[in-house]
Amino acid sequence: MARILSNGQLTVEIADVGAYGGTRFDWSGFITGVTLEQGGHTFCVPESLIPGQGTGGSGLCNEFGISRAIGYDDAAPGEWFPKFGVGLLQKQKDEPYSFVGEYPLIPFPVNEEWTTDSVTYTVEPLECRGYSMKLVKTLKLDGNRLDIYYHVENVGTEPLRLEEYIHNFVGIDQADVGPDYELKLPGSPRITSPESSFTENLLKIEGNALTWTGETNRQFYCKLEGWEQAEADYYWELVHKSSGAGMRESGDFTAERIALWGDKHVISPEVFIDITILPRHSKGWRRSYQFFTC
Repeated sequence: MARILSNGQLTVEIADVGAYGGTRFDWSGFITGVTLEQGGHTFCVPESLIPGQGTGGSGLCNEFGISRAIGYDDAAPGEWFPKFGVGLLQKQKDEPYSFVGEYPLIPFPVNEEWTTDSVTYTVEPLECRGYSMKLVKTLKLDGNRLDIYYHVENVGTEPLRLEEYIHNFVGIDQADVGPDYELKLPGSPRITSPESSFTENLLKIEGNALTWTGETNRQFYCKLEGWEQAEADYYWELVHKSSGAGMRESGDFTAERIALWGDKHVISPEVFIDITILPRHSKGWRRSYQFFTC
């Protein structure tokens, strides 16, 4: 089941809390579809087109702690640790945390407040060995823009070092990845840490635009640098030239890093924020997505 936000310009589909059911992505504000009513353009696709593959991601879904799980390293097998946005997970073995791993789960309680063009989620904390966080997340439509507001309060006794990003599973009008796409970044972007020679040969940069040399039948991944000192009001902009539709992400925080993942049907620019919150302190930030036709 999905709930709908709509304002006549954008229609946004959001999965019911718990419908995702996995232990990777935040259960609140799990966006499975965005339609720009002008032209009927769509933007969201699933992580994988093959049932049972991947980690269940779809559309615009965020994750806390992909590379580090708070409280995991000092937990013994059988003890619990928090995966914020999801719940308490149980450590199974004395081995490194894996974001694709399967862990027993106690979900966080979530309250919802809906209007026609906004929804606010309050994710209540469950204390776990001194780690405890209250999350309030609001999704609101404003013209052709979707704003996502986060407010995180550390209600535990241990400091929280948070890493958050949105895994943007994007396929404009479900068009396959190829030369028709152009990804623009501010400054003079460059490709770093490509996961393979395949990625290195698939992607190219001219000026501030990244393009694809051809279609792809396998996954690609790299980091993107060179944008850090640029003054711009966006993190990235993706345009599908044939359809003339595009989207861009901006926000009110300094990006810690930007990565790019994708497959035959999906392009995922990923903008990370890295913050530390001391006990009895809080932090807020905003992400905005604008959807448009050229």
